[in-house]
Amino acid sequence: MAQRPVFTWQGTDRRGNAVRGDIAAASPRLVRTRLQRQGIKPGTVRRKRAPREFGLFGQRVKSADVALFSRQMATMMRAGVPLVRCFDIVASGTTKVRFAKVIRGIRDEVASGASLASALAGFPHQFDDMYRNLVGVGEQSGTLDAMLDRIATYTETAEATKRKVKKAMTYPLLVVVAAVIVTAILLIHVVPQFEAVFAGVGADLPAFTRLVIRISDFLQSWWLALLIGGIGMGGGAALGRRSPRWRDAVDRGLLRTPIAGGILRKAAVARYARTLATATAAGVPLVDALGSVAKSTGNAVYTRAVLAVRDEAAAGLALHAAMRESRVFPEIAVQMVAVGEESGSLDDMLGRAAEHFEAAVDAAVDNLTTLIEPLMMAVLGVLVGGLILAMYLPVFHLGSVFGG
Repeated sequence: MAQRPVFTWQGTDRRGNAVRGDIAAASPRLVRTRLQRQGIKPGTVRRKRAPREFGLFGQRVKSADVALFSRQMATMMRAGVPLVRCFDIVASGTTKVRFAKVIRGIRDEVASGASLASALAGFPHQFDDMYRNLVGVGEQSGTLDAMLDRIATYTETAEATKRKVKKAMTYPLLVVVAAVIVTAILLIHVVPQFEAVFAGVGADLPAFTRLVIRISDFLQSWWLALLIGGIGMGGGAALGRRSPRWRDAVDRGLLRTPIAGGILRKAAVARYARTLATATAAGVPLVDALGSVAKSTGNAVYTRAVLAVRDEAAAGLALHAAMRESRVFPEIAVQMVAVGEESGSLDDMLGRAAEHFEAAVDAAVDNLTTLIEPLMMAVLGVLVGGLILAMYLPVFHLGSVFGG
């Protein structure tokens, strides 16, 4: 859903006082209509040029901020604080300038008579389809405070799973980076010292030592070009993530990697089950919920699979059968959904499936962390030990020559 434009208006109230403000609406005509309903005689209405939501150095609104916002709103609404006043309190209490502007924008929409769900639609980057659908259900059922509390719990759980996956993916990368840095330092600064000593002796060097010296000479001559190339490749990969085709290829490749691929699959299924459980428990229609759930999996392969499941479900196929046909969901997840559909407790079984796969992600990440620590020591030991061996082989060789 596209973000509605913001209009700056000027007018006079019932007492003839000049007033002005900003309103998000689809057109100037709707702005004038809304002002007239509030008893304001509109004067000039012009479109306001909105700043970019995500500047290069701007503050991004994180999921944790949205979860905290939801929790605070739910708490204050339960305490009887008026909705508009809740927005003022939350906005004044946050340290995120960008998010405070978003909250005040929502407050202005609600104060002008819009529903909270429609006000959130003006900020799709911060509040996705699932969030807006759940809020809409909460407003219609009169349980908005309970729904916001449920959304906060769901967001916190999803964010925790995401952090664990990032930890699992980051740790091996750190091992590789540490190994590369240590090796590069030894090759550029330590090996040349030995090379100068060997050159003064003039004896033939072992093949392994000559290989290490050639690598050292290469790095000394081309280290800057290699560094720039590495940064360029990293930047290109980051930009490439914006391309759907590139992102799809990368996500497919990640799912096929040993160990990490299994963690990513479990995390995607956990997010799918958790999000769908939250939506169905709130009363969101299954087909609508699946459309929103697709974006929450965090992987292009699973996003495409969930959209296919949605289309099959819309055509009348049972959810578990559509999941089985997609061939990306584990059989245990399919069976739990089948039991939920047959017993009429789909949301409960989806919640249990989410707990199962979240626990599996926790265990896999812990196992990977335990495995990586000794592996890191072994890799660094082999690299450093290999370089030391390459430098001392000539010493042993020269000793045998002089002894002979």
